[in-house]
Amino acid sequence: MKKQVLSLFIILLSTLISAQKPLKSDQLYANQTPLEIKLSYSNKEMNEKTDDSTYIKTNMEFFHEDKWSNIEVKLRARGNFRRNTCYFPPIKMKIKKDQSEGTVFQGNKTLKLVLPCKLEAENNDNILQEFIAYKIYEMISPFHFKTKRVNVDFNEIRGKKTKNFKLKGFLIEDDKRVAKRHEGKVFERFVHPMGMQHLTSVHNAFFQFLLGNTDFSVAYQHNGKLLFVNKEIIPLPYDFDMTGWVNPSYATVNQTLGIKSVRERVYRGFKREEQYFDQVRKDFIAKKTELTDMVSSFKSEFSNPKEFENMFEFMNDFYEILEDDSKFDKRIVSQARTR
Repeated sequence: MKKQVLSLFIILLSTLISAQKPLKSDQLYANQTPLEIKLSYSNKEMNEKTDDSTYIKTNMEFFHEDKWSNIEVKLRARGNFRRNTCYFPPIKMKIKKDQSEGTVFQGNKTLKLVLPCKLEAENNDNILQEFIAYKIYEMISPFHFKTKRVNVDFNEIRGKKTKNFKLKGFLIEDDKRVAKRHEGKVFERFVHPMGMQHLTSVHNAFFQFLLGNTDFSVAYQHNGKLLFVNKEIIPLPYDFDMTGWVNPSYATVNQTLGIKSVRERVYRGFKREEQYFDQVRKDFIAKKTELTDMVSSFKSEFSNPKEFENMFEFMNDFYEILEDDSKFDKRIVSQARTR
C-alpha cells in the first residue's frame, strides 16, 4: 500500500513538472548566456543606510538584443552576517512595472543579486560554484528558483572617487514567482519538517548533503522558503555559499554537529519511511551522468582550476556514499533526525 502511495506521488510529481504555468518573468531565464549589466553605488551607503524598508535608487544598464538599455532600480543589502563580513553585500532589487515593461526584466518585480563576498582571487569562482548548485537542484526538483548569470561592471562610489570592479554574479527570481508557476502560494507559518511533503523533503535533504550544507533549517525557513501547492507543503532551498561545495574563506562551522570543516558532510534530513530514501537514492544515481556532465560543462570558466577540481571531487565523494550500501546506511539512513 505504501509503495502504491509513493508511486502515485511520483506520477503526480511528473504531472506537476509538465503542468508548470509559464510566466512573463520566465524570459529573463530563457537562456544561460550571462547578461551584461552596469551598476554604480556606494558599498558603505548600501551597508549602513538600507534595511528591509529603505532602498537606494540607482540606474542599471543592461545589454540585451544587441543594444544597451537603462532602467531605474531600487537596491538594499540583505543578510546581517554578510553585511558584517562581505565587501560586496548580496543585494535585493526592486523594479517598478513601468521600468520593466517591454524589457527582458518584464514580470520580475523583485530579484536577488548574488555577488562575490570578498576581495579575493577566488571570489568569482565561488560565485560560479554557488550558481552550479542552483542548477543541480533545478535538475533534481521541479520546485526550484530560476537563476540568471550576470557579468557586473560595478563602479563603487567612494566619496568623490569611484573604483571599478568586474564581477561575476547571478540573479534569483522571487519566491512568489516560483509559487505562481506552480499555482500555489508562499507559506510563511512554522511547520515541522515531518508535516512537509515526504518525497520533495528527502530530495532537498539529499541535495543539502551533496553540498555539505548545514547552514539551513526547513522548519524555521533559514535559507529556505516553503510553498503550499496542491495542499502539500514543499521546501524551496536557497543560499548555498556556506557549504563544503563552495568552501569560501569566510565559511563558519556549526560546532554543535561535531564537525571542524564545512567539507565534513552531515545528513540533516528527518527520519522517514525507507521507501522515500530508496526512491531519492535511485533518482540521484539515475541522474549522475547528466549532473556530472552539467557540472563539467563549466570547467573552462574557472579562473583557478583547483576550485573546479575540489568541487568535482566533492561531488564524486557524494556518489561514493550513495552507491555503496554500507556507506549509504551509515552516513544517511542511520543519521536521519528524529527531532
